[in-house]
Amino acid sequence: MKKLVKFGKYILLLMALLMFTACFAGPNEFENVGSEEGKIAGFWSGFLHGIISPITFIVSLFNDQVHFYEVHNNGGWYNFGFILGVGMIFRGSKG
Repeated sequence: MKKLVKFGKYILLLMALLMFTACFAGPNEFENVGSEEGKIAGFWSGFLHGIISPITFIVSLFNDQVHFYEVHNNGGWYNFGFILGVGMIFRGSKG
């Protein structure tokens, strides 16, 4: 009976690991590729998008034309600005 319980725990752990790996982000195919207007979002765009992200998220639930995250970005600098903007809104640095 103990072996069966131990085996069940391993199966649950394996299922949880598989579930979490399905949530990993894939590569951004539009990184460093301009939008229809030829623009690539950088650090300051990411920072602004991070600040307005709570409102943008709510609007994006009801409007298919509004997106939460700009995929036409320059990579790490946009992501860094986005995280800083989100951190400012949610007081990430306040203890």
